[in-house]
Amino acid sequence: MKKNLTFLLLLVIMQVTKAQTTASLTVSGKSDHQISRHIYGHFSEHLGHCIYDGFWVDSSLNVPKKDRIRLDVVEALKKIHIPNLRWPGGCFADEYHWRDGIGKRSDRPKMVNTNWGGVTEDNSFGTHEFMDLCELLHTEPYISANVGSGTVEEMSKWVEYFNFDGVSPMSKLRAENGHPAPWKVGFWGVGNESWGCGGNMTPEFYAGQFRRYATYARDYPGAKLKRMASGASDFDYHWTEVCMRDIPLHMMWGLSLHYYTLPGDWGHKGSATSFDEKEYFTTMRKCLVMDTLVTKHSAVMDKYDPKKRVALAVDEWGIWTDVEPGTNPGFLFQQNSLRDALIAASTLNIFNNHSDRVRLANLAQTVNVLQALILTDKEKMLLTPTYYVFDLFQVHMDAAYLPIQLNSPLYTNGNESIPAVNASASKDSTGAVHISFVNLDPSKKITVKANLQDVQWKTATGQVLTSGKYTDINTFEKPDKVKIATFNGAKKQGNDLVVELPATSVVVVTLK
Repeated sequence: MKKNLTFLLLLVIMQVTKAQTTASLTVSGKSDHQISRHIYGHFSEHLGHCIYDGFWVDSSLNVPKKDRIRLDVVEALKKIHIPNLRWPGGCFADEYHWRDGIGKRSDRPKMVNTNWGGVTEDNSFGTHEFMDLCELLHTEPYISANVGSGTVEEMSKWVEYFNFDGVSPMSKLRAENGHPAPWKVGFWGVGNESWGCGGNMTPEFYAGQFRRYATYARDYPGAKLKRMASGASDFDYHWTEVCMRDIPLHMMWGLSLHYYTLPGDWGHKGSATSFDEKEYFTTMRKCLVMDTLVTKHSAVMDKYDPKKRVALAVDEWGIWTDVEPGTNPGFLFQQNSLRDALIAASTLNIFNNHSDRVRLANLAQTVNVLQALILTDKEKMLLTPTYYVFDLFQVHMDAAYLPIQLNSPLYTNGNESIPAVNASASKDSTGAVHISFVNLDPSKKITVKANLQDVQWKTATGQVLTSGKYTDINTFEKPDKVKIATFNGAKKQGNDLVVELPATSVVVVTLK
């Protein structure tokens, strides 16, 4: 009798273990929209060493440069085809006056960056320098205009300076500063975080301000504006409600949403490099809240815009930790671990799966600030684990979204659980299907069996990003500790796909 009970107990344990380490996925081959490439956008604020000593370096620095634009950074970003770059902020946008950043550099007035470290900037990087950077990157500019401390006229004239191809005071000034042809910039943010650093406005007041500013931010021939309303922070669904109710839909291309993943709280965010599994779990749980936020803000938008004409633009997102010890607290410099790569991949999967409404997003930030893709130290440069996620996921840009149904095992820590696996899928213009997987569980390999409905394929190839520990980082001494490798854990069983996901990994499988 005891032997029988022991045998039954072993069977139960085996079944529970199997249930915990297997996932099922159904992928439909039918699509009704594309995943916009602009979901994979980036953010370059005048903050710390993102612009100055990041993109824009001293002329004496011994690195390849065009003017003072650092070209090794440019080449790395070109490789992942960044689709848009948001500038000049962030909070900085609402204290930036664009006329201070044009003309002869030696004549430009200096300014105090009151938001970020109280440093003095010489305005040597302004409108023309940013557009030179965008042209080198082959990316679309996304301009954030000053509503908080600026004027309607100031934004109106800046749009004219960028976009008017004719005779006017602003086009004449642009030509005198070396660029006769207009740039024809489409993406324009009408203020930033207007509920906070952009003016501490109520949503009702901001909606009225948006209508004024947007009215005078003109569409010029060949340069139709995609006006972005300053949307909600985190769980402020009322802000979204008021903007959708009070702003005519035809006036705005998108409504923004900002959400940062904090391991701790705003008083003590937590270390970027030193954390245990409990903090790792908490961080991943908070990361996955993005799905709830996007779902609920989208539901409010659907109430006023059932045809989804207005995009939800998550134009600030990422993990925010305490700064690295010994660095300026106003510069927001943090290291970047495998944990951060898992956050990036999970968030991008969420955006892909909501790509009917989410059509633009910007990771904060590109170089040396928050969840950066690139870190620099004088001549040295490294690519972070997050960079490699964008490298892997670029296959989804402008691809046809494929709906999925995922049944994931749980990753449990203490009394809390989250789905261990998340995923998204798309089909590119060649007919290849790409499925991106994330396994958040730090101790279990997970087998995913995917039923591919209406998808015909013969071969499966893949790439993986993982490392021995979720705290692993790339350093200037060891810049390649966390990087992409070939993945051989995908195989075909009939028309099904079976994928063996390593613990704490990002995997992209391509089916042809």
